[in-house]
Amino acid sequence: MRPPSVDALARELADIELPHPLLVDAARAAIAAGDPSSARQRAERLRLDLLRPVVNATGVLLHTNLGRAPVAHTQRATYTNLEFDLATGRRGSRRHHAATLLARAAGAEAALVVNNGAAAVLLVLAALAAEHGVVVSRGELVEIGGGFRVPDVMAQSGARLVEVGTTNRTHPRDYERALASSTDIALVLKVHQSNYRIVGFTAAVEVAELSALGPPVVVDLGSGLLDAATPWLAAGPPGWLAGEPAVRQTLEAGAALVTFSGDKLLGGPQAGVIAGRADLVEACATHALARALRPGALVLSALQETLLAYLRRDGDAIPFWHMATESVDNLRRRAEALGVGETVDTVAIAGAGSLPGLDIPSAGVAVDGDITAGLRAHDPRVIARTREGRTLLDVRTVDPSDDALVAKAVAACM
Repeated sequence: MRPPSVDALARELADIELPHPLLVDAARAAIAAGDPSSARQRAERLRLDLLRPVVNATGVLLHTNLGRAPVAHTQRATYTNLEFDLATGRRGSRRHHAATLLARAAGAEAALVVNNGAAAVLLVLAALAAEHGVVVSRGELVEIGGGFRVPDVMAQSGARLVEVGTTNRTHPRDYERALASSTDIALVLKVHQSNYRIVGFTAAVEVAELSALGPPVVVDLGSGLLDAATPWLAAGPPGWLAGEPAVRQTLEAGAALVTFSGDKLLGGPQAGVIAGRADLVEACATHALARALRPGALVLSALQETLLAYLRRDGDAIPFWHMATESVDNLRRRAEALGVGETVDTVAIAGAGSLPGLDIPSAGVAVDGDITAGLRAHDPRVIARTREGRTLLDVRTVDPSDDALVAKAVAACM
């Protein structure tokens, strides 16, 4: 039997919301595989592979697979003053919008925005330490998800890694010996252990001690907490945030630069930030790599809106902080109002390598069996998790406006 023509098979898929060329691709692949009946399944898979909104009911606030911090930003099709100075009518710089607000909010002399946290570290090392030594504690040679390894990034930057101390204990004398044995040390790099903890017989050197050694101290904070005092939260810092290093306090302790991500505890879009001494930030901004690593107007605009909320001290306007600080009592009431499953106490986490090992009390609903596949197939897609043969949906990471949608999805799958 002759297979159908590609065009005829593609026309049979016209009800699937995809452009015709993609339906043709699905039809052609199905015919080539000798299974024309699989064309619809292939087209549906193509559709599912497109970016789409999902409801995060996992309890992981900064879920890397789900885009980390939720950010609301809309902009009509319009031009902006991205690189235009409205006061003079001359060419301006994209560095002086969100970056100026960042510096103000973090208590830094200057700041620079790049496209992600790894780019921030790479640019600092390339601009300030290429062909020179950078001292790092062995206990801070981290690897995070996606294969980001400090030694690999350092090698790409052209800097030379100088390891000191041991995995669990590093002392001031370890740094002092490294500096005394070489005149070619450009930086001391301190890396926040953002996705793991070393406990027990441990020792580490604080920023204030490192800053007295001579070379500029660069601290990769990763998670991006702007200020330990959280002035944008009316109730002050939540208990689960205790001990998390913050940008403002790290700079006050003597760090020359800090680097961190925009889409973690900052609660903004994916971006990387370099903040601190103006001369060092300028050296990074004028390095050849800076142009390759710079973000576009949409990212900078979304970041600007996030930072304006910080400066207004309006934590509720930042979705991450609104979700992270909602009371457990309110979460229980929302869970009960869903009208499905059993209301249960749960434990949420920050995620994305932030606050490892720290739990955030939460609440949600549990239903018997594993219905996660059904929830993912529902419209809108709901992402949940399972534990001990039950499906758990944590409402801390669900926007209240989506509660009814979650209830409908769960009811449809039970």
